[in-house]
Amino acid sequence: MPKRFDLIVFDWDGTVANSNQLIINAIRNASLEVGLPQPTEEAVKGIIGLGLREALIRLVGEIPEEKLQALVARYNVHYNAGENQIVLFDGVAEAIPVLHAQGFKLGVATGKGRGGLNRALINSGLGQYFGATRCVDECHSKPHPEMLLQLMDVLDATPDRTLMIGDTSFDLQMAENAGVASLGVTYGAHPLNSLLPFKPLAHFDEFHKVNQWLTTHA
Repeated sequence: MPKRFDLIVFDWDGTVANSNQLIINAIRNASLEVGLPQPTEEAVKGIIGLGLREALIRLVGEIPEEKLQALVARYNVHYNAGENQIVLFDGVAEAIPVLHAQGFKLGVATGKGRGGLNRALINSGLGQYFGATRCVDECHSKPHPEMLLQLMDVLDATPDRTLMIGDTSFDLQMAENAGVASLGVTYGAHPLNSLLPFKPLAHFDEFHKVNQWLTTHA
């Protein structure tokens, strides 16, 4: 059957990589260490998907720049300490090479910085399969459409032939803002009720179900 999509774009944290608990713990520990109230796990989940500075400001409110820089620094210490232990969700390592071999163009749009994504691509062994990637220190943060617009431009794809896959409302809203179809996953940061307003084509609670859908519908 002819393919419905030419380009499939993945979010990274919470969609491809099982890193959300590390992010949650890093933010909560860093907050205590710089003298801020420790946010709840649910509160932290709500800001995952944004760029780090934007996420922290949304989480803790406006604070002096010096305090924000200290919070970012302590977050990075905690995150970097556990970065090498991050694993991919079951089925991801097998699915990405197959999608590439089937002729799909693959991309990543993430709230990570470039350094963090590059390390993740190397550690996961998946970097060779992605034709282009965009990070928050290169583009506007999600849900602004710039990441997707740039990926479509670089990889020569049109909005009607592009699919975004993500675990947060910011991912799906970015897709909507770019005129791109989306799939939602509920095994990451945001619950289903926060994804549905952005009308994903489907939603899944395990990655292997995403792959099954791609096999038959993409």
